[in-house]
Amino acid sequence: MKNRAQKQKDLDALAEQFKNSNAAMLVSFKNMTVAKDQELRRQLRDAGATYSVVKNTLARKASAGTPLEPMADQFKGVTAVALSPNDPVGLSKAISKFTKANPDIFSFKVGLVEGKVVELKEVESIASLPSREDLLSKVLFLINSQAQRLVTVLQAVPRNLAVVTEQVRAQKEAQGA
Repeated sequence: MKNRAQKQKDLDALAEQFKNSNAAMLVSFKNMTVAKDQELRRQLRDAGATYSVVKNTLARKASAGTPLEPMADQFKGVTAVALSPNDPVGLSKAISKFTKANPDIFSFKVGLVEGKVVELKEVESIASLPSREDLLSKVLFLINSQAQRLVTVLQAVPRNLAVVTEQVRAQKEAQGA
């Protein structure tokens, strides 16, 4: 049994996690096997998120004064919290994918993305967005493509001059022969 100081330490740690999260998803599950739980945890870890089953009373107290405060009334029944400090898209993709693959054991309660409470429909639309890395690579491609076009145009002038010179030489040889 935990004493009062240990409980306060757990409460402070959970409140700190809630404060540092950019995105959070509350989920519920029933009849989840260890294999499915490990699969979900692995997918969330790959997405850069943390996942933990929480005590509802502790979570309600920890959410006070944090971005998760609007979700406090959802801490009922079996509740797990997935938190992401950086990437709401990656977290949304992982939760959406697992929810679709396991609808009988896993259900989505509510989510929070950058301070806004979202439902499952909105989480699925967020999940359809490209990841941050994909967007950055597209921007860099667009920046780089202009430089590539400029180089191609600059290389065309000497290449075309060489082609025209060769055609003139071939024409003069044909006239001389």
